[in-house]
Amino acid sequence: MIEEKEKIVYVHEGNLQKAVAHIITGVIGAGVLSLAWSVAQLGWIGGPFIILVFAGTTFVSSNLLSDCYTFSHPQHGNIRCSSLIDAVHFYQGETKKTVCGVLLYASLYGTTTAYIITSATSIRMEINI
Repeated sequence: MIEEKEKIVYVHEGNLQKAVAHIITGVIGAGVLSLAWSVAQLGWIGGPFIILVFAGTTFVSSNLLSDCYTFSHPQHGNIRCSSLIDAVHFYQGETKKTVCGVLLYASLYGTTTAYIITSATSIRMEINI
């Protein structure tokens, strides 16, 4: 006699609030939350100073990236780079384009892996396996 396996019935009790909570958990992550704790450990003088340093670094790097988007060429007019790899190739050459591409795709691979692990953990907690 062949025994039938028990059928597992999953009850979906998800709603908008749980979905938003899981998205925020995946996007923010533990790294950003530990950053706030680390800055808080610096005190009232060091903490705001480091926040200003982070803001300045973000401002400078975003301006550099936006300046790389268009380039005014005297003969060819405005040249537009559609991606970071195109901008690196235009300004730095083929070798640095390859190095930047490898580092960029390694970073994307790591981020994607972290998102997959976080989403799998969230789904597992939702189903209660």
